[in-house]
Amino acid sequence: MTEIDKIINEVNGSMAIEGMPLTEKDKERIRIFLTDRKQYPAILKELILKHSA
Repeated sequence: MTEIDKIINEVNGSMAIEGMPLTEKDKERIRIFLTDRKQYPAILKELILKHSA
């Protein structure tokens, strides 16, 4: 298991405790962010649009 997978699993565990487990899309967003920080503006924009609708 990679360090990124460990981070995603930890975040998913914390979110699951709150009744909001990560979706596969959420996990992919985290993976993209952790491997390419330049993608942050695009990821942030996507999340704002998703939660503004």
